Amino acid sequence: MRTGGTATIDRHGLDLLIAALAEAGFDTKGPVVREGAIMPGAIRTSADLPVGVRDAQGPGHYRLEHSGDDRLFDWAVGPGSWNAEFFPPSQELWRSTSTGDITSHARPGPGSTRPLAIVGARPCELAALAVLDRVLLDGAVTDPDYAARRADAFVMVAECGTPAATCFCTSMGTGPAATGGFDLALTELDGGGQRYVVRVGSDRGAAFLEGVPHAGAVPTDLTARDRRLASAAAAIVRTVNSDRVAGLLADSIDHPHWDEIAERCLACGNCTMVCPTCFCSDVSDTTDLTGEVRRDRTWSSCFDLDHSYLHGGSVRVSVSSRYRQWLTHKLSTWWDQFDTSGCVGCGRCVAWCPVGIDLTEEVAVITADDGRAGPASGPLPATESESVSESGSAGGTP
Repeated sequence: MRTGGTATIDRHGLDLLIAALAEAGFDTKGPVVREGAIMPGAIRTSADLPVGVRDAQGPGHYRLEHSGDDRLFDWAVGPGSWNAEFFPPSQELWRSTSTGDITSHARPGPGSTRPLAIVGARPCELAALAVLDRVLLDGAVTDPDYAARRADAFVMVAECGTPAATCFCTSMGTGPAATGGFDLALTELDGGGQRYVVRVGSDRGAAFLEGVPHAGAVPTDLTARDRRLASAAAAIVRTVNSDRVAGLLADSIDHPHWDEIAERCLACGNCTMVCPTCFCSDVSDTTDLTGEVRRDRTWSSCFDLDHSYLHGGSVRVSVSSRYRQWLTHKLSTWWDQFDTSGCVGCGRCVAWCPVGIDLTEEVAVITADDGRAGPASGPLPATESESVSESGSAGGTP
């Protein structure tokens, strides 16, 4: 077997693959059912995966359902993405004495932690990691902690055959098929027997596949894979005209619809917390009575009032300016900073918004005046928009 090759395995073969990764020293994780949602977690066998579980998603809605079958990957995405494994929500960076001597350094070095093996990441999540790599690995300044956690990570992606109603990965070119960035790619075939088409994306993936029972993929297997992925793509109804939206949003900072969104938006930050590409963070120092200083980094959100705090106060005081910052950065000015979109179309922000604000619908309204990105949903309120100076730069920084 070599890179670019295809094969088929059954569930027993998948179990052997998972076991081989663990035996090779990987911290093996995959999607598991926890607290009513599908979340990343430790796995030892395929039985730890969401067996016979589906998800029902919509704006402000997420529920798990039991299908009664034994399929492993018959769901879309849950609230937790793999970015947290490489860029933790909360992390101690270092401690020092009152004299400035570093007493501990939490940043992992090469070989200090087991490399991660992910079994069952979705193609959109793989695309999100590629976006974070551009920012935190290949940007002007490399984040050493992120780099250490990403080093030697093994990724087995599960191509998506059952998208959620909130998905729009086809618009962003991130699914339902995986196009690269993986060691192995699985596609769960229709019918009984729990068979999977496996595509090899790296020499390391080929070596692990060689170590388990497998058969060559015949044309009918590949046709079945193509059919399943085509059916998934056809089921995705939400769209974003990504080719045109970037420029249109940049020219729409005074659109009155921002104020209409703000009347519904709670500024809770849920959309940023579940987004697999958000990387904004705060760094805080605390000192105890002994003089020991501790520095921590925690995830932050552009919906926080203090996120845009400068001398004298916050730049983005209103909810409308904060929502505008988030959406414009994701779909427009991210291109200026990182030469890619900051959105992968996973739909998490739609499902996990408490009031069901739908990114795809809001973009369609705001860009409809151009006549190319979608129809408006009705007359827009004639409210006074915020000044350009209040919005500040649309580009976010960590």
